[in-house]
Amino acid sequence: MNKITEKSFKRIYIIFGSVFTFFTVAIAIFLLCIYDTTESFMLIIFAYFIVVILLVYIFITVLGKKVTRSIKTIDDIMDNAISGKKNMYTGYEEDIFSAFEGKMYRFIAMSKFATDEIENERNKIKSLISDISHQTKTPVANIMLYSELMLDGHKLNQEQKELASGIKLQSEKLRWLIESLVKMSRLETGIISSVNKTLMPVFQTISTSIGTIFSYAEKKNIQIKVCCDESIKAYHDVKWTSEAFVNILENAIKYTPEWGEIDIIVIRYEMFTRIDIKDTGIGINEGELNFIFKRFYRSVDVAQYDGVGIGLYLTREIISSEGGYIKVKSKLNKGSVFSVFLPNTK
Repeated sequence: MNKITEKSFKRIYIIFGSVFTFFTVAIAIFLLCIYDTTESFMLIIFAYFIVVILLVYIFITVLGKKVTRSIKTIDDIMDNAISGKKNMYTGYEEDIFSAFEGKMYRFIAMSKFATDEIENERNKIKSLISDISHQTKTPVANIMLYSELMLDGHKLNQEQKELASGIKLQSEKLRWLIESLVKMSRLETGIISSVNKTLMPVFQTISTSIGTIFSYAEKKNIQIKVCCDESIKAYHDVKWTSEAFVNILENAIKYTPEWGEIDIIVIRYEMFTRIDIKDTGIGINEGELNFIFKRFYRSVDVAQYDGVGIGLYLTREIISSEGGYIKVKSKLNKGSVFSVFLPNTK
């Protein structure tokens, strides 16, 4: 039993002992007031008072030691059970402590067994994810390569070229979907739960993200502006945070009409660094702002756009695993602002 618990018990004993003593003295004074105060009577009252106080002191002392000893025994049993030691309680009688010891050990053993089972299942899932990622990467890459070779040929008519273009487009979608599902599975099984957070410049991570989606933005003539002091740093994993930014930027480009704009503004606060990604897209209905980060959620207003509703879910999981968070503001037909907050301290 720790010192705080012992002090709490002592405080309780003192309070109850003081209250009992007060009432005993009060009764003694009351009796002295209503009866004749003869010498023998006063001696009787005084003796009664001393005996009661002594009995109370003995009772409180014995009770305190018994409670302290019992709690310490329970505490030792729990500590030894957690450490895996058997036969912790040294008593030979079948009393409450030996029964408690047995139940505690069985509980710890069951918990450990369940934990081991969960860890085994997690390892199986990790292995399955790795196999899926490896087995699907090569076939999809080959399909995309063959479709490109077909398009580069000169013997295809217009209909055949359109079919080859369709194969290439659908292969790219399949590759993106598989990669997203693998990333999501890794997040949920804790494979990337221990992100490597380091104090790194935010501008560098943003630049990497923009480089990934720049050609996509260029096709729609969307201008991307960045306002960020290169000296601003935050604790984050460059690889995974860049992935999170890419997901937000891809959505911004997808839902922004041609000749639109995307502004990225970075502001440093005392505890967090704020990265605002603002677009001039179609916006998000206010009633759906609480649902857009859910897995596989897609609004009925964007049914005509490609996607499966994984990007923002992954983004939130990545930023949360780094100790940050995301806020969203949006107005229909005016655009959205995704504000990512990354910690400045570990």
